[in-house]
Amino acid sequence: MRLDIADLHLFLSVVNAGSITRGAERANLALASASERLRHMEADAGVSLLERRPRGVVATEAGEALAHHARLILRQQAALKGELRDFAAGARGTLHFYANTGALTGFLPSKLAPWLAARPRLYVQLKERTSAEIIKLMVAGLADAGMISDAVENLALEAGLTLQPVAKDHLVLLVPTGHRLTQRGTARLADVLGESFVGLAPGNALQDHIEEKARAASQGAREPVAWRIRMKTFEGLCEMVGHGVGLGIVPQGIARRHQRGHGYRTVALTDDWARRQLCLCFRDWHELPAITRSLLSHLGAQPA
Repeated sequence: MRLDIADLHLFLSVVNAGSITRGAERANLALASASERLRHMEADAGVSLLERRPRGVVATEAGEALAHHARLILRQQAALKGELRDFAAGARGTLHFYANTGALTGFLPSKLAPWLAARPRLYVQLKERTSAEIIKLMVAGLADAGMISDAVENLALEAGLTLQPVAKDHLVLLVPTGHRLTQRGTARLADVLGESFVGLAPGNALQDHIEEKARAASQGAREPVAWRIRMKTFEGLCEMVGHGVGLGIVPQGIARRHQRGHGYRTVALTDDWARRQLCLCFRDWHELPAITRSLLSHLGAQPA
């Protein structure tokens, strides 16, 4: 049978009303048009679907079967429309969001949690990359938006991207209690490269960034930093520093979170690259998916 949604809606309207006239009205069709559609349906099915009576119509056994399946199909269509509306509004689906290490560990968890909790059918894939890598992904059209450091502001602006600062993300030097550096309020990375350090595992975006700056500060030395041990988490790194294993470099928010009970002190790094701000980064606000705009607005972005 070659039935469309309008045919099914008309047939159910007629069956529920018990009258072709009233059913046509419910389906917003002229009586002649509705009668013609019903005749075509019966001819296509090869069987009577309605029993005409003096006071109206009733479904035949075949008509009852059609009505049953029509209700199922129309319910499924309504459900499909609802799901598609959800996708269009961003209430369903999977959102891919790129962020640097500082954003992923210090800023996003508390900010993202209530927003995501209010959207139970939405999934988010957070992907950690360096700020420079995120910009490259956006330029290549592989990412809609991300959270990066203002250390790469010039690179972002040259690519025609919008940058909006939303939080401080200064890097600080962790030193064990009693270390000589605790007497100093500030330090430059170049001045402490002779010390032993605790780092994060290779491949971590922040770790890669720190090692790049260490090579620059040491004027290109191949191994400018003596990494005594590398940890997979900031908490592990902080604990190692607290036990005197070496120095560490972490975002200020991370240092504060883990400081209690770990026995280390923080020293401000005066290097320009360490005094960072976290920025939301995107290209054209009005071309972003609705759900991405919603997330960025929640995180502090202003339409640009």
